[in-house]
Amino acid sequence: MKKIVLKLSCADRRGIVGAVGECIAGQAGNITESGQFVDPDNGRFFMRVCFQASPETTVASFRDAFARVAAQYEMDWDVFDLKAKPRVLILVSQLGHCLNDLLYRNSTGQLPMELVAIVSNHETFRRRAEHEGIPFHYLPITPENKVEQEARLLDLVAKQSVDLVILARYMQVLTDELSTRLSGRVINIHHSFLPSFKGARPYHQAHNRGVKLIGATAHYVTAELDEGPIIEQDIRRVDHTASADDMVVIGRDTECQVLAKAVKSHLEHRILLNEHRTIVFR
Repeated sequence: MKKIVLKLSCADRRGIVGAVGECIAGQAGNITESGQFVDPDNGRFFMRVCFQASPETTVASFRDAFARVAAQYEMDWDVFDLKAKPRVLILVSQLGHCLNDLLYRNSTGQLPMELVAIVSNHETFRRRAEHEGIPFHYLPITPENKVEQEARLLDLVAKQSVDLVILARYMQVLTDELSTRLSGRVINIHHSFLPSFKGARPYHQAHNRGVKLIGATAHYVTAELDEGPIIEQDIRRVDHTASADDMVVIGRDTECQVLAKAVKSHLEHRILLNEHRTIVFR
């Protein structure tokens, strides 16, 4: 049976949950998942509802039916058909651990997405992409051609109707213009030492300082470098016996897991933005 997801946010007031449920029932829908949250700091209400829809109900028809409720409560909202897999593009440079993990999860059906292309500023993973039957686009970046290459990337995103861009250790800083154009549609992954240990070999820097916690952070990309709304984080504890190379292995494994969780939450429409933060319904 068709499954539809409704996401919404609005100022908190009485009757919201009842109005949502009544509208879904009126369209012969049966709720299978429901999550609600009220932010006490700003009094805003957030909700994600997944429901089984009747054969006659479409996203468009439910959108029309729900518009009255949305207007009554002045909601920010959207509706999605879970059978429609988001179209995804991956950006990568020369570190392949996150790319390989995403490709494996995609091939085994763990991530409900349609992977339409891999883009890189290096040729390193061309054969890997071709082995998977995924189009590979080589867009080398220099200070002189960065604006031109980003324009080509945006053109590819538009032509392929890309819903989500994943930075799978793409070691280039996106321009403010590109970050703004793709706002809410780009997920990045990095180690969680920031703002400490910037630059090259962060795990070796951390090892030299005797760090005891290794983590990773996945977040939406904004014009503020590495300061976008955080989606997912995790940590691993280490001790004095861990070498720098051990920490690299642990860190990269953590990065893969955190990125995959963040991507899955986005693909399943579980994330709502709350100012500079995220609401993630499990």
